Amino acid sequence: MGIMKRVSTIFQAKANDVLNKAEDPRQTLDLSYEQQLENLTKVKRAVADVATAKKRIEIQAEQLKAQGDKLADQAKAALAQGNEPLAREALTRREAIASQLKDLETQHATVADQQAKLEATATKLQSEVEAFRTKKETIKATYTAAEASAHVNEAVSGISTSMGDAGAAMQRAQDKVAEMQARSGALDDLLASGALTDLTGSTDDIQAQLDKASATSDIDAQIAALKASGSTTALPSGTSDAAPATPAVETSTPEGN
Repeated sequence: MGIMKRVSTIFQAKANDVLNKAEDPRQTLDLSYEQQLENLTKVKRAVADVATAKKRIEIQAEQLKAQGDKLADQAKAALAQGNEPLAREALTRREAIASQLKDLETQHATVADQQAKLEATATKLQSEVEAFRTKKETIKATYTAAEASAHVNEAVSGISTSMGDAGAAMQRAQDKVAEMQARSGALDDLLASGALTDLTGSTDDIQAQLDKASATSDIDAQIAALKASGSTTALPSGTSDAAPATPAVETSTPEGN
């Protein structure tokens, strides 16, 4: 039995915890206000019912008074006619009506007292409901402001976290950019030194060797020309290393061939 009671207590505690988390105080306050309005409406309805009952008693009393007055007049008329038994009967009925009027007066006083109490209760309840409504709206506004503040704080906290992540990401990006710039500079130095072939250039290694050989040939030719020029000036006049020119022989072709 003790175990079952503990299980029940734990279950109720967890259920209350879930309900407390799911409960919105603003909705609870609105529901309480609606219930108070319903109670106030019931009290006002009871006041109206009591007032209606009192009015009926008053109408009934007026009718009985009218009947009593009529019986009194009839008793007088019967005595005037010398009919005492009839006059006595009229007065007897009038006494019965007077007894009924006395009971109605008692009921009327009781109902009037009930009406006064109900009206006082309705007035007090009306004031309490109005005070509850004002306090309810104040609490709702305070709760809404606190909720908005909590959301703002959560958002600011999230922004701070995301800004920290963004700062770290930006730092990593800057580090990578610096690393790529360093690598690019190193490659440029290697290309400039010839340690690496610039594949983006217009010449390759073979072309460079051909260009170098061509430049060397040009220089050799210039040196040979200089040497030839220097030997020509050293020769005696009238002599030349060049072979004599062979005269050109004209060949005529007979006409008609």
